[in-house]
Amino acid sequence: MNIFYPIAIFADWLTFSIFRIAPETLLASAVDFFIFDTIKIVFLLLVVIFAVSLIRSFLPPEKIRNILSHEKKYVGNILASLLGIITPFCSCSAVPLFLGFVQAGVPLGTTFSFLVASPMINEVALVMLLGMFGWKIALLYVISGLVIAIFSGIVIEKMEVKNLLEEIALGGNGKSINLPELAWKERIEYAKKYTFEIIEKVWPYVILGVGLGAWIHGYVPADFLAQYAGSDKWYAVPLSVAIGIPLYSNAAGVIPLVGVLTEKGVSIGTSLAFMMAVTGLSLPEFMILRKVMKTKLIFIFASVVGVGIIFTGYLFNAILK
Repeated sequence: MNIFYPIAIFADWLTFSIFRIAPETLLASAVDFFIFDTIKIVFLLLVVIFAVSLIRSFLPPEKIRNILSHEKKYVGNILASLLGIITPFCSCSAVPLFLGFVQAGVPLGTTFSFLVASPMINEVALVMLLGMFGWKIALLYVISGLVIAIFSGIVIEKMEVKNLLEEIALGGNGKSINLPELAWKERIEYAKKYTFEIIEKVWPYVILGVGLGAWIHGYVPADFLAQYAGSDKWYAVPLSVAIGIPLYSNAAGVIPLVGVLTEKGVSIGTSLAFMMAVTGLSLPEFMILRKVMKTKLIFIFASVVGVGIIFTGYLFNAILK
């Protein structure tokens, strides 16, 4: 039995028995969708964020720096991208840790791999994609995000752009810090506290995103969006990336919209490219990055990641028709 079946039954009961909305109407479709998806997403967030928080309690920022500060070719990029998945940062809040990595002596390409992976691939995105698209799409998204992060860091490292960093990013001493070990009780308390802190921050985005998605689900004709952003439109993927970059949201706000867009006929690659651009690249992030690097390096960073996202969008469209 589908683990979400009880939630579907509850959503139907609220919609038809309590709210007494007539079945097979546009309003019923929108309300039922809203109740089901909101409860499902919050449930998944509670479970997965708690589990990831326990793992994260073993990896505070100073320990992450120590892990990444080595000279083995490409290994740092892979580790940085993997660590980005379990770190709690959006595109803007990842910047201070990026600065700390550079100052601690972590190779520049490795720090860029982290900067790409941290906001783009995280437990919130994974949970919501799993709930809306299933494990295959969620896994493909994680793999593609990791590939973009790894190769973006490698490309930027090979370009030798350290001279494009501002003075503030070059002032570290690379010292490591000895960290106290936490007891299991302290780790569990940390995980509980962090889980509810995240839920408190993202629930408005969940409500807004699911609400907008529910309206589209119930009221927008199925073929309306597909005619403008179908997989047969060559410009759909780069256009979605161009639209997504100026926006600023987290996964909780944008993924419900992505789910409904694909349901309405927008190709999966186009939808996910839009999501990657919104979560992985943003104007506020660029403004903060300007404090630690020159404009030319920001442009290089955005271009390399943007090309990777566009390629991934086309690839998804090709293999998931």
